[in-house]
Amino acid sequence: MSHATEIKNDLPLTQSASDVVLYDGQCNFCRRQIAHLRRFDGKDRLRFISLHDPSVAIDYPDLSYEMLMEQMWVVSRDGKRFGGADALRYLSRRLPLLWPIAPVLHIPFTMPIWRWLYRQVAKQRYRIAGKNCDEGGTCSLHR
Repeated sequence: MSHATEIKNDLPLTQSASDVVLYDGQCNFCRRQIAHLRRFDGKDRLRFISLHDPSVAIDYPDLSYEMLMEQMWVVSRDGKRFGGADALRYLSRRLPLLWPIAPVLHIPFTMPIWRWLYRQVAKQRYRIAGKNCDEGGTCSLHR
């Protein structure tokens, strides 16, 4: 999938009381952004899982490793999938502390711009902040 999009599933693979945020747990930039989201989420609306967790491949087989490495994904409680800028837009409606940015993300016809900007940052995320690997300094191969 070349750009962020919402994937609608009639029958979600998993039902949860919280939305699930899938992110690159080896990316320092991503981990910092997740730390911010944890602070913004005062009511446990979100559950955070690194895409490198083995349960992700089992619980979300419709999201390939390549898709997960390309962008953050949010799986809503009703099973809808939101990737990249669409995930940020979705979260801006769910978390009250993000409501101030919601109007900007919802300006009509701007999603292609937000998706492009998100992709540019996502492609450079390891250059921006580095990679956090295991204790030995190496990252294991996944899938």
